Amino acid sequence: MKTIDSLNLSILLWAKEKGLLMSDSHRQLTKTTEELGEVASAIARGDKELLQDGIGDVYVCLTILASQNGLNMRECVEQAYNEIKDRKGKMKNGIFVKQQDL
Repeated sequence: MKTIDSLNLSILLWAKEKGLLMSDSHRQLTKTTEELGEVASAIARGDKELLQDGIGDVYVCLTILASQNGLNMRECVEQAYNEIKDRKGKMKNGIFVKQQDL
């Protein structure tokens, strides 16, 4: 099994071969949104296999989008985790609501 860093590198090498790293970020965002729609469709259908594929596709799109903008996906995820790790709040209607928004 590959590490996340190894997978990210493989994604970026593939994207470079396809010319995606030099592409327009707005187009990559559109592709990400399209893939997110597939995630929503998989959830609506209760299709776990399609959901796994869709989540993976969104991750690939975001990895490329990050690189197009001079960012590293691992660092983006790490920053996001550091923002939420100590967050307080509670579940409300199936959604976690930050304490400051309650």
